[in-house]
Amino acid sequence: MALKLLMTWDMVPGREQEYFEFLVREFVPGLQRLGVQPTEAWYTTYGDGPQMLAGFVAENHEVMQEALETQEWDSLKAKLFDYVTNFNSKVVRATGGFQL
Repeated sequence: MALKLLMTWDMVPGREQEYFEFLVREFVPGLQRLGVQPTEAWYTTYGDGPQMLAGFVAENHEVMQEALETQEWDSLKAKLFDYVTNFNSKVVRATGGFQL
């Protein structure tokens, strides 16, 4: 059963360019190396709620668990925290559609 890592956050004002560069150059490739593939990224332009929602899928529970227990994941998350606030994450069963 495929699992999805759902993450939400708000960008730190004034660091948007650095944030996007980090995502493209380090965060997404790092998760891919861990066996977790990007599926979606949503940007909230109107209303309340997290500014960003990102989804990453692993083919099964073992792959997701191994990825999230690595030092590389801890390092990627720590670097992400330089650019974001209000970070939340959860792992859910992947259904193929939009998930919260």
